[in-house]
Amino acid sequence: SYEEAFHLARQIGYPVIVRPSYVLGGRAMEIIYDEADLKHFMTCAVDASPKHPVLIDKFLEDAIELDVDAVSDGENIVIGAIMEHIEEAGVHSGDSACVIPPQTVSKELLTEIESQTRALTKGLEVIGLTNIQFAVRDSEVYVLEVNPRASRTIPFVSKATGVPLAKYAMKVMLGDKLPDLGLTGQVKPKHVCVKEAVFPFTRFPGIDTLLSPEMKSTGEVMGIAEDFGMAFAKAQMAAGQILPGRGTIFFSLCDRDKTAHSLEVARCLENLGFALCATEGTCNWFNKNGIKAARVNKVREGRPHIVDKIIDAEVELVINTPSGKHPREDEVAIRRTAWAQGVPTITTLQGAIATAKAIVKTRDEELSVRSIQEYTGK
Repeated sequence: SYEEAFHLARQIGYPVIVRPSYVLGGRAMEIIYDEADLKHFMTCAVDASPKHPVLIDKFLEDAIELDVDAVSDGENIVIGAIMEHIEEAGVHSGDSACVIPPQTVSKELLTEIESQTRALTKGLEVIGLTNIQFAVRDSEVYVLEVNPRASRTIPFVSKATGVPLAKYAMKVMLGDKLPDLGLTGQVKPKHVCVKEAVFPFTRFPGIDTLLSPEMKSTGEVMGIAEDFGMAFAKAQMAAGQILPGRGTIFFSLCDRDKTAHSLEVARCLENLGFALCATEGTCNWFNKNGIKAARVNKVREGRPHIVDKIIDAEVELVINTPSGKHPREDEVAIRRTAWAQGVPTITTLQGAIATAKAIVKTRDEELSVRSIQEYTGK
């Protein structure tokens, strides 16, 4: 009911993530920031199907999400891999890029996550595969989901580590024990693997490309290298986003992303010889901090504006992070046009950081091609 929803949201505190127990006409899951949005969502849910409940959870902002896949024979538990999501928690796990091994999480937190994975798998008496989604914020570990089954990440983990997890899971479900099969511990690769999502936006002109809790991807690709930057660059290429080596980069950052991290990204790209342009607020902030950027009009500020520049092939990369709970028309127009023109588009600060690292590596090193077997030795 409305009253129960409002009471729960106030009790756990906004923002909350809401999802009906059925598909709600394109609104399968949504992050809600205030009571007005919750009322609107609940109205749609109740009108569509009054007999189905709406699930409400506390949404963790500024959290790192991790996926863990493990296999258990009922006595022995082996972790396949811990994957760090490049985008922050809140982007659907199927749409977020992932990296093995994790790049920003401390060894102490990884040890804690491994311990919790074993405890949960043992407590649920799983025989076979388990997938667990964790979030880390302020050095505290949260459990988001525990799925006692195979996950979409199993093929990625198996290719990254050379361990056929689905094969081992099938054998233990038939009664074998992991030590007898030769699997006694986690394989931790020395190389870096990045999984990137593939989106169908070119088939749906006009759709907003902003990532959200609702899954939009229809496939995935993988990049492997000795370091994160090159692995991420390869994954972007495979997904159809060819990162530029020169030219102009457009920035439009929301206030929460105007941080030391985004300054570092802009300064890095400026030092590589890229020209920077930005909307007024971002441009003033860059110039105030010693980064040279040219101001460009928003669509509503008159022509020539940023959409014109994208259409005229005057921009090689778009970094546009959303400004609030509802996408503004300018932002949607920028993202739609960039995707239609084949201009790589980044919508999260975490993605921008990864992209800057990738561009640095592709400028410094030649691309190399090796088989998966050469990396894994299997």
